[in-house]
Amino acid sequence: MEPTPVELETGWRDMDAGVARLKRILHGVDGVSFSSQEYIHLYTTIFNMCTQKPPHDYSKQLYERYKKTLEDYIKSTVLPSMKEKHGQFLLRELVQRWKNHKVMVRWLSRFFHYLDRYYVSRKLLLPLRELGTTCFHDLVFSELKTTLATIIIDMVDHERDGQLIDRALVKDVLDIYLEIGRGSMAVYEQDFEEAFCKGTADYYSKKAQTWMLEDSCAEYMFKAEECLQKEKERVAHYLHSTTEPKLLLETLSELISKRAEQILNKENSGCRVLLLDGKTEDLSRMYRLFSKMDGGLSQVAQIFKEHINEEGMSLIKHVTDAANSRKTERKELAGSQEQDFVRKAIELHQKHLTYITNCFQNQTAFHKALKEAFELFCNKDVAGCSSAESLAAFCDNILRKGGSEKLSDEAVEETLDKVVNILTYISDKDLFVEFHRKKLGKRLLFDRSANNEQELSLLSKLKQYFGGQFTSKMEGMLTDIATARERQTKFEAYMDPWPESCPRVDLSVTVLTTGFWPSYKTFNINLPTEMIKCVELYKNFYNENQKHRKLNWIYSMGSCNIVARFEARPVELIVTTYQAALLLLFNEADRLSYSDIVTQLNLPDDDAVRLLHSLSCAKYKILDKEPSSRTISPSDMFQFNNKFTDKMRRIKVPLPPTDEKKKVIEDVNKDRRFSIDASIVRIMKSRKVMTHQQLVTECVEQLSRMFKPDIKIIKRRIEDLISREYLERDLETANTYRYLA
Repeated sequence: MEPTPVELETGWRDMDAGVARLKRILHGVDGVSFSSQEYIHLYTTIFNMCTQKPPHDYSKQLYERYKKTLEDYIKSTVLPSMKEKHGQFLLRELVQRWKNHKVMVRWLSRFFHYLDRYYVSRKLLLPLRELGTTCFHDLVFSELKTTLATIIIDMVDHERDGQLIDRALVKDVLDIYLEIGRGSMAVYEQDFEEAFCKGTADYYSKKAQTWMLEDSCAEYMFKAEECLQKEKERVAHYLHSTTEPKLLLETLSELISKRAEQILNKENSGCRVLLLDGKTEDLSRMYRLFSKMDGGLSQVAQIFKEHINEEGMSLIKHVTDAANSRKTERKELAGSQEQDFVRKAIELHQKHLTYITNCFQNQTAFHKALKEAFELFCNKDVAGCSSAESLAAFCDNILRKGGSEKLSDEAVEETLDKVVNILTYISDKDLFVEFHRKKLGKRLLFDRSANNEQELSLLSKLKQYFGGQFTSKMEGMLTDIATARERQTKFEAYMDPWPESCPRVDLSVTVLTTGFWPSYKTFNINLPTEMIKCVELYKNFYNENQKHRKLNWIYSMGSCNIVARFEARPVELIVTTYQAALLLLFNEADRLSYSDIVTQLNLPDDDAVRLLHSLSCAKYKILDKEPSSRTISPSDMFQFNNKFTDKMRRIKVPLPPTDEKKKVIEDVNKDRRFSIDASIVRIMKSRKVMTHQQLVTECVEQLSRMFKPDIKIIKRRIEDLISREYLERDLETANTYRYLA
């Protein structure tokens, strides 16, 4: 016998009673839960009404009544309670009503479990729990979402202004957005996040306008970074993690991106002022802020470059003005201005390199800016002197005995490193090499080098940066000096058995390898007998050891220590070989004319004038001249000055200085022509046929490591190679060249 079917209205009366009980539970007036018997009774009622045979299967009606029950409760109870509340009270009410709604949906879903499990899944309907969420969204949330977003945005703005807010309440409300989305972020993003980001932009737009007027650049950036940090904390406290990048982007856009130029160029406190005042903390903050925006660092790097260039040009102007004001003073004093330029340039480089390391995190854009700025001003002449010459003079001042730079060994090493760094920015590196080689030669030949290890150290640094070709000749010079010391020891041993062969003369000879050393002006002077004996002895000694080599004597680079016996007392004179030869003439004659001296020594007039001027018109008047004047003329007469006296027992008699700069530049230009020729031939040999523009471009690229070749000179060298039949011009296209094997 089949059981009597449960009618819809009959079964629903029991369900209605259960719903009424559930409402009382939610309001806290009838316990906190259903008993087991109550739960089983309601579950069984629904089960029976769903499993009865048609027409008593009420699954469809029950699904509809489930939805209507929730809608009726929301309309009768939830919505009226919400309409009475405003502001944070509305948020609290919403949170409480949502909690109650979830409890109601949970219990009803359990009572209707069988319906959910079979009928809903079979008919592909919305599951009961999701249906409950949808009801709340459609009837409550859709009505209030704009108001809710506005309230939350206002609360956050208050918090930004320093007020305390109920963060837990905000988080609870935002969690409702996420729960209603049922696993999708769409509700949160569309109904809250978009409005919130726009509100953030509006808030910071107003703040930025105020701060830009009131605060310095450093203060503004401090506030901006603080705001960004607080927004990150805000996300951690109550916003969803996906909001963070969007929120920070809006904040950064309003505070930094849209006002980047204003911040960087703010009067009396912008980027240039921070660099000038060494505000490393503020510069680090600037880097952190601008690195977050697209193209931000390039703007900072550009100002960094312009600032360095301005500092460099200001330094050049200062040194040039100082040098011009001292034109009437001693040359050494004027030269000190160039030394000062190199010193200040090193300090400028070190200062801004420290900025890059400590503030800009070694970012390549800033290294590039530093390089370009130094290349701009370091390749300009300073007080008529090129940077290559100034650097060589600065190195000479460090490495020679008696230089004005008194540094410890560690400080010398550090300074040389910095000099090499500056050299990398100079285009005419070959000019530096030639000036440095010239000065190195003097230090080595006249024993003025303070420390051989430091000389080698500098060459090692140059070789590391620019290659072996850069230093090979100078390394050969140092090797020659070391070899010369050993050879001198052997020569002294060779002379020991014949002390009478060269009486009263101690001879020291330095043999130089022609290719390594700079070219020195010399001529065949008629040496005194004492000197000729010594030269012949050394030739015999050398020929015994080096049979296939010929000695060419460079008397212009020699020096002599001679004792002059004056009436007051003997004085040791340190003079050049030429000066010594001239003075020794007065051992044989008391009085000599200008023409006598020139004839006996076989001197050119220019050199004779320089020698006689140094001995009769300069600081130490070893010779008396008639007539007594400051210039030398062919009619002058000279005699030994017996009355000469000096407080020093040993004095150096210098020659009038000569301008070696012109000779160095001529030598460099000559070498450049050879380098350009070699480069053109090398390129054409490998490529066979090239257009004029291709050849010039590749030639410049090859040579730019050592110097920046002039395009006009390259063109002239190409024409010269054509005339010498290394190349030929294509007859059809005059702009193309062919290599002739």
